[in-house]
Amino acid sequence: MYLVILLGNGVIIIVSVYDSRLHTPMYFFLSNLSFLDICYTSSSIPLFLSSLTSKKTISFSECGVQMFLSLALGTTECVLLSMMAFDRYVAICFPLRYPIIMSKNSYVPMVAGSWIAGGVNSVLQTSFAMQLPFCGNNVINHFTCEILAVLKLACADISINVICMAVAYMIFLVVPVLFIFVSYVLIMSTPSRIPSAEGRRKAFSTCSAHLTVVIIFYGTVFFMYAKPKAKDSASADKGYVTDKIISLFYGVVTPMLNPLIYSLRNRDVKAAVKNMCQKCSSQGT
Repeated sequence: MYLVILLGNGVIIIVSVYDSRLHTPMYFFLSNLSFLDICYTSSSIPLFLSSLTSKKTISFSECGVQMFLSLALGTTECVLLSMMAFDRYVAICFPLRYPIIMSKNSYVPMVAGSWIAGGVNSVLQTSFAMQLPFCGNNVINHFTCEILAVLKLACADISINVICMAVAYMIFLVVPVLFIFVSYVLIMSTPSRIPSAEGRRKAFSTCSAHLTVVIIFYGTVFFMYAKPKAKDSASADKGYVTDKIISLFYGVVTPMLNPLIYSLRNRDVKAAVKNMCQKCSSQGT
């Protein structure tokens, strides 16, 4: 699955750069999403795979780095998906003004802002978590240094951490979801202003692909961080197992599905891949 993630998202990035027809805001967002998925899985999966056959320990500093990367990349994806929803809203509701509104001076700062927001949130969350005192056997009941699993090992009051996570949850999870919801409500309620049937097909096919990714990603993240925590030990043990499965889903399955979702319903991407393969084969012969 990790190799499929590298291959699928790598192909999306290459064709977005290689094919001039894909030099548009939507594919700039998509290539950033693919790069994000590669980085997110690479921050934890290789170490997780090595722990299956060799050491199952991680240093305190390595744990902090892994926690920082997963939080930064996860937050960035939350914001980036909302930016992609805005791009689809402008493309469908204001097609004639789309090149002006979504110019390079607009979409590049939008993507940069997503990365900066993810980095700032991760710096705050990770610094607060790593300053806590830890005692006991320091066994993390998780596949990776996931922040909730690490906080359970703290020997101090974590109320500040919980408050910070709740604020970040509202800003970087709830607000983007509301933004996406409003964007798609406006898309569905506004009569299509795209004159050609082919243009409408392309616009709504990318909308359906983006909406599928949003549902899969936010559905698992909401279930992970918004579900009530069990109080009795038996239910808590089941909750730990569920958390691990969910984290594997949005950490491995979702990045693997993203390039498939966007490419299977997108003729431009399939045509670009086919064109690139034909040129590579002709150069080889």
